[in-house]
Parts: sequence; C-alpha cells; structure tokens
Amino acid sequence: MTEDQILAEFRAANALLEGHFILSSGLRSPRYLQCARVLMDGKRAERLAMALSATLPAELRSGIDAVVSPAMGGVIIGHEMGRALGRPAMFLERPEGQFHFRRGFALEPGARVLMVEDVVTTGLSSREAIAAVGEAGGVVVAEAALVDRSGGKADLGVPFYPLIRIDVPTYDPNDLPPELAAVPAIKPGSRAA
Repeated sequence: MTEDQILAEFRAANALLEGHFILSSGLRSPRYLQCARVLMDGKRAERLAMALSATLPAELRSGIDAVVSPAMGGVIIGHEMGRALGRPAMFLERPEGQFHFRRGFALEPGARVLMVEDVVTTGLSSREAIAAVGEAGGVVVAEAALVDRSGGKADLGVPFYPLIRIDVPTYDPNDLPPELAAVPAIKPGSRAA
C-alpha cells in the first residue's frame, strides 16, 4: 500500500481526527489517528495487517513464534498480524498499571516475539510491553505498528517497522500554541494520563 492508500483507509473510516488531543504520553496534538475506528471494519483491518506484514523482512517473518500486543490499542491489529503471519496472537494487559499476560496466555521460554502496536508516539508503552515479554520468558525480535508518529525518534531497543510515518506536531501541555490552547482538550486513547 502507498502512503496515500493508507491515509485513504483512515479517512474512509473517519479515523483521521482534528482538534486538541491528549496523547497517552501526556503530550498534546492537533491531529489524532483513531486506529480503533480504522480497524473496526474486518476487511480494512485485514488489508492493513497484510500491508504491515509485507514491511517485515522475509527472514524475520519466518522466525517469529508469536505476535504480542499491548491492550487496548494493539489488540485488533495484533490479532490481524497473527493471522497474516500464521502465528498465535496474544495480548498483554495492565490492570494494576504494569503489563502482564493474563487469560492463560503464556510464551514458551525463548519464544521469538513480534510486538505489534497501533500507534507509537514516544515508545513508552512499547518499551513497557517489551519488558513484560522478557519477564515472561520471550524475546522481542522486532516491533511493527500501523503508525509511527514519533518523528523517527522512538527508541524501542529492537528493529521497528511502521506501516506509515506521520509527522504531527506534539506539544508539552504547558507550552501550547494559542490556537491549540483555545480548543478544549479530549483524551481519545486508552491509557490514563
């Protein structure tokens, strides 16, 4: 898929939002890609996962034992990536603030894991999820995401394969431009600020 085709998928799902958004990192942004909306159509989710899986080198795709994603945002794309790669897909949850496997999910010791996220901004959630996989005995060999909105700055400690890179400005909440400060802020993501 080309960048224009990918953005067309987001626009068709009304998932490219404009306003004043509080990101999971606490930063503020005038634009937000609502991956939950773009993934709510199964055929669209399948197309995006197939395109995302195609960004991975062949040797990486063939060496993955499992796909793991952090809940909430990564669950649907993680499931679709597991299906696209023919590998089991699991997710991590953080009911008490830290990521853990629950619901009977477990990894074989040394399992080679592809971490899958919907959006990476600072990489904090990804790094926390990668650490949880390590604590559970797995080894994250790479991460894939629908959207990299870090400006290429997120250091995940593993190779990173985004489907699209979106450079949207982000701001510290105490240093907002006047036009953004004039708009009420909303928090569309799943992580508490």
